[in-house]
Amino acid sequence: MKVIAMIPARYEASRFPHKLMQDLNGKSVIMRTYEAVIQTQLFDDVYVITDSPIIYNEVADNGGKVLMSKNNHETGSDRIAEAIENIEGDLVINVQGDEPFVSKAILEKLIEVYQKDLENKVDVASLVFPLTEKSDIENPNNVKVVLDNENFAMYFSRAPIPYPRDEQFSKYFQHIGVYAFRKEALIRFSQLPMGMLEKAEKLENLRFIANGMRVKMVITEHKSIGIDTPEDLEKARLLFKV
Repeated sequence: MKVIAMIPARYEASRFPHKLMQDLNGKSVIMRTYEAVIQTQLFDDVYVITDSPIIYNEVADNGGKVLMSKNNHETGSDRIAEAIENIEGDLVINVQGDEPFVSKAILEKLIEVYQKDLENKVDVASLVFPLTEKSDIENPNNVKVVLDNENFAMYFSRAPIPYPRDEQFSKYFQHIGVYAFRKEALIRFSQLPMGMLEKAEKLENLRFIANGMRVKMVITEHKSIGIDTPEDLEKARLLFKV
C-alpha cells in the first residue's frame, strides 16, 4: 500500500491572515509542518498543495516538494483531490498546514485503520479527542462528532451534540482535522456538490455523511496543537523552546 501525505496550504485565512508564513522559531509555520510530517518516516511521498506563489516559493526554495493548484477550491480536501489524480498512491493523508506538532503516533493510527479494513468498509478515517470542559464543548471552533457503536461518524457539528435534554452527558468528542482517504474516495468526494449541511456548518466532513461515505473515527488522547490565532502562535513558539 503506497501512502502519500498531502498538506493543503492557503495563504489567506480569515481568523489569522498569512499564518502559514509566520515565523516559528526560525522557520515558517508551513515548513515546520512539512518537516514534522517528513520526520515521521511513514510516507512514500510528502507534498504541500497550495494556491499561493508565496507558499510555493517558500517550500520549493527550502527543498520541499510542492504543487500549485490549478483551480479554486472550497476545501483543503478538494485541493488535494485535484493533485492526487495524477500521482500514484493508494492512501492519502491530509495534514493541515498549521499543524507543526502533528505526531507520528496519531498518523500511524490512521494508516492502521486501512491495514485492518480487509472488507473495504472505510472510505475516510479521522481522529477525535474526548472533551470534558463545558467551555470546550460549547466552543463553536471545536467541531463535535457523534459516533455509532463501531466508532463511525454519525454527524459533525459546531453545536454541542448530543444535546443533554434530561441529564448530564459526558461523552463528547472533538474532531481533529487530519484525514486519511482511499484515493478513489477522495476523488469521488471532490466530484460531489457541496450540500445544505456543509454550507450551513462550514464543515466539509458533512459532505461525506450526506453522500453515504463511511467515516471511521479513531479516538486519541493526543490533542494536536493547531495554529488558528496569534495567541496559538505564541504558545507554539514557547513549546519549540522546550
